[in-house]
Amino acid sequence: MARILGIETSCDETAAAVIEDGARMLSNVVLSQVPVHRIYGGVVPELASREHLRGIVPVVRQALEQADVPSVAEVDAIAVTQGPGLAGALLVGITYAKSLSWAANKPLIAVNHLEGHVHAVLLEERRHGRPDPPLPALALVVSGGHTHLYTVARDSSGAYRYAPLGRTRDDAAGEAYDKVAKLLGLGYPGGPLIDKLAEFGDPRAVPFGPIRLKGNRLDFSFSGIKTAALRQVQRQGWEPAIAARVQAVAALGRNPTLEEWHGLCDQATLDLIASFQHAVVRDLVERTAAAVDEGSAAGEQPASIFLTGGVAANRALRREMQAAADHLGLGLFAPALALCTDNAAMIATAAFPRFARQQWAAPSLTAEPQLPLQ
Repeated sequence: MARILGIETSCDETAAAVIEDGARMLSNVVLSQVPVHRIYGGVVPELASREHLRGIVPVVRQALEQADVPSVAEVDAIAVTQGPGLAGALLVGITYAKSLSWAANKPLIAVNHLEGHVHAVLLEERRHGRPDPPLPALALVVSGGHTHLYTVARDSSGAYRYAPLGRTRDDAAGEAYDKVAKLLGLGYPGGPLIDKLAEFGDPRAVPFGPIRLKGNRLDFSFSGIKTAALRQVQRQGWEPAIAARVQAVAALGRNPTLEEWHGLCDQATLDLIASFQHAVVRDLVERTAAAVDEGSAAGEQPASIFLTGGVAANRALRREMQAAADHLGLGLFAPALALCTDNAAMIATAAFPRFARQQWAAPSLTAEPQLPLQ
């Protein structure tokens, strides 16, 4: 048995987890910073770093306690996110992980945050006693900071290999969700609320056209659809209604319920929300299907599709991606909702193959905010 303590601080969640043999989740603790950043309408990097400093010691302690591990001396290795992410936030986790590694004389393993999201899919299957999904896989990693397509394979040494197929050229899908939510006075984070409110609107009421890009057809771009939503608000003269909605929410002094949010949105706003989500989901699904077609044409047919990252919790995306996977004759694999958003369980799981190969981080390990996955 190998127990790995994982630490994740790439953005605005301070997280720690203990995973055994890359398959059993003994603990998974996540401290969210949403209340801190909500009043600013998005993540403030300096505040994120400060909150990580406040939270990392108690979060790691809680993860060890929940796993019934007396101390760091009882784990076999420590894994930490090296990047990509916010530089200051990453440095908090790395510095603390290096200190624990040195004090407890335990090996340190550096993990790519995006690889962690891929391994969240594997952890989901393993913790339920199911076999790993067949490889090679096509992985869509979609979150507030990332929208990427990768092929996932494994070489003869047991190492996982990743080949990038497409990436976002500007806003990630989750970022577009949050910006449109802010535009409509729906607060932060807006993605989950848009997903829920979209059920009350007509997804074809506002004709968002297909997103067309020159060059790699597997790349993503969501800045145009965000701008189209802004133009719709301006054309309809909704600014006073949005200002009133913001005031109404502030007057409540708490987070509104879904029923209250529904009551604060007229039908035209609900239709815009539904149409926006329909357009984003359509683009994500169509480009993923196009990647399958390209792989098949090149003789590299994927054996399964992975859907992971924070936006993978979106119900419409899961539903439409499942339909596309069924049509393509492929299995769709996605983590449970708790493993979609940033967490340390995925970091410890991704570290396990490196642990088996004794692939330790160098003492000079530092943050790499733009770290590629390969």
